[in-house]
Amino acid sequence: MTARGRCGSGDVALAVPGAGGEPPDSPGPGGAGTAAGADSPALDARPGRAGEPTALEALRVPEELSARVPAEQRGAGRDDVRLLVSRGRSVAHRAFRELPEQLRGGDVLVVNTSMTLPAAVNGRVGGERVVVHFSTRGADGRWAVELRAPAGAGVTGPRAGGPAGAVVRLPGGRALVLEEPLGPAAGARLWWARVPEAVPELLRRYGRPIRYGYTDRDQPLAAYRTVFAVDSPDGSGSAEMPSAARPFTVPLVAELVRRGVLFAPLSLHTGVASAESHEPPYPERFAVPAATAWLVNAVRAAGSGRVIAVGTTAVRALESAVGADGVVRPAEGWTDLVVTPRRGVRVVDGLLTGLHEPQASHLLMLEAVAGREALRHGYEAALQERYLWHEFGDVHLILPNEERNAPNCSSNEW
Repeated sequence: MTARGRCGSGDVALAVPGAGGEPPDSPGPGGAGTAAGADSPALDARPGRAGEPTALEALRVPEELSARVPAEQRGAGRDDVRLLVSRGRSVAHRAFRELPEQLRGGDVLVVNTSMTLPAAVNGRVGGERVVVHFSTRGADGRWAVELRAPAGAGVTGPRAGGPAGAVVRLPGGRALVLEEPLGPAAGARLWWARVPEAVPELLRRYGRPIRYGYTDRDQPLAAYRTVFAVDSPDGSGSAEMPSAARPFTVPLVAELVRRGVLFAPLSLHTGVASAESHEPPYPERFAVPAATAWLVNAVRAAGSGRVIAVGTTAVRALESAVGADGVVRPAEGWTDLVVTPRRGVRVVDGLLTGLHEPQASHLLMLEAVAGREALRHGYEAALQERYLWHEFGDVHLILPNEERNAPNCSSNEW
C-alpha cells in the first residue's frame, strides 16, 4: 500500500517495528534510545528545527481574540464554537455543530483518548514558592517536571530551571529532588526529578489543571477533559488537554456515527508545552492499537474515505506508526517525531485543530497537511472574522483540496 497523494521524506528517524528507520543514538533514562517500543524517551534529543520561522510568523493575533473561558460559559454548550473550514485556498465559516455536513460516510476521525491530569501542584524550594508542572512519567519512575513562578491570579511565569539537587517540598509532607536537566543545562526548562510514590494520587489530591495567563480564572478539571478521554491503568495522562476534541459532545458523536463516520482511537500523552518560547515538542509516550491500524489501512486501501486527525497529537501518534510504504502498524513507546513541511504526512488526509499562535511549532505540522499558502489564507480569514484562539476557542478543519489531481509537493518544501 502506498500513501495517497502524499510526499516528503522523513527528516526525523523513528524506529517503528516494520516501518523502517533507525532509532537515534542518544540514550534516555534507563539507556534506551527514542523509539517506538523503547522503555524510556531520549528527552534531551531535540529533533526538528527550533527557531525556524513558521508560515505565519508575521501575523499578530490581538489579545482580545484569546478565548478566556470555556465555550459552555460563553454560549449554549461545548459545541457552541465556530468552525473554519479550509479546502486549499477556499475558506468557509461554519458552526462546529455543522461538522457532520463537512464529513461523509467512510471518513475516519482519529481521536486521542489521553486523559488530562491535574498536573499543577504548589511547592516550595527553600523559602521560594513555586508551581510544579508534572510533564511526563519516565519508565524508570522519574518524572519530567517544570518549575514555574507564581504570577498572581492563579497563573504562573517562567523561572530559571534547577539547580540539580534542589529539593521541592510538596503538599502532604512529600518532596521531589531535581536530578538532571532535559537537554543543555543552561536555560533548561524541564528537569528529571525523583518523585514520591503514587504521583497520580498526589495529583488527584492536590493538583489542578495547568492554566495560562490568557484565561480569566481557574476551571474544574472536567473543563479540560474531552468526551474521548479514558483512564490509563497506570494513571498516565496528558499534562495539557488534547484540546482539538474538546467541542465534541455525545450527541454530536452519535450523529457522526449515524452518518457513517468512523472513529479510530489512539493515545498520546502530551507533555508541558513551552508557553514562552514555542519550542518543538519533546518525545512523548504514544500507542496506536492494532484495531486502529487495521481500520486506517482498510479505509485507505478501499479508497472509501479520508483519514482526518482530531488534533496535532493524533497526527504525531499516527504518523509515528506509519512506514515509508504508507502502511500503519501497531506501535507503542516514545516518539520524537516532529512533522514538518519537508517531512510531509504519509497517512493523514485532513486535520481538525485549534487556532495556534503564529510562532507555535505546531504550525509546521499544519503546513505539512494544508500547504503554506492555504494555511496563510485560512489564518488571515480567521483574523478577519475574529475567531477565538487557544484551547477554549474556535476550531479549524483542514480538508484536502480534491480539485487537484496530484499533490503539489513543492508547496510543502522549505
